[in-house]
Amino acid sequence: MRSLFPAVREAVGKLIDASSLRWVGFSHFEADECGSLNEWQAVAPSAAGVCSMVGKMVSVDDFVGNNSTKGMMDGETFSTGKRSFRFMQTPHVPHCWEAGMLFEESTRTLFCSDLFHQNGDVEPSTESDVIGRARETMTEYQAGPLANYFPYTARTQYELDRIASLKPKALATMHGSVFVGNGEKAVQDYAAMLKDVLAS
Repeated sequence: MRSLFPAVREAVGKLIDASSLRWVGFSHFEADECGSLNEWQAVAPSAAGVCSMVGKMVSVDDFVGNNSTKGMMDGETFSTGKRSFRFMQTPHVPHCWEAGMLFEESTRTLFCSDLFHQNGDVEPSTESDVIGRARETMTEYQAGPLANYFPYTARTQYELDRIASLKPKALATMHGSVFVGNGEKAVQDYAAMLKDVLAS
């Protein structure tokens, strides 16, 4: 989000020179995913967005006003030199037609966007169960104006099964604690929770 850009830039600057940033990956076209992409490219002119080919074609190229975004197809990989990422196209999981996720293969970290969304001021990472907190968030959302922000469709279970089959060791959610542990089981438990909350 553009409103959060100054704070995020300051945090990134504590880790690396922000102007050296090369990639800005995101799941889908939404303000909290890529709303500050233009600001990042102003700070780091060599930086390129990374998203699904669908996202690049239908929204992102128009938004940034150039063709610099790397659009990826399902199963495609790319390397940052030190890390290798595989792109998983996951339409409508968590939401939007162009949704996808990046899986870092050496650490087995899944960058899973809004999956496992947990509200509140939580710890950066945990080895404890996060399904209960994710259920609370989803139940809370279903009772208010953010209801149905995660569509439960005929393909939801299929996409979650594909994600679980990666056997991730870390689930890096965008909202909440990163879960470290048996990611396959966590995704399966999350799928069961979604079905219970959204499909019943």
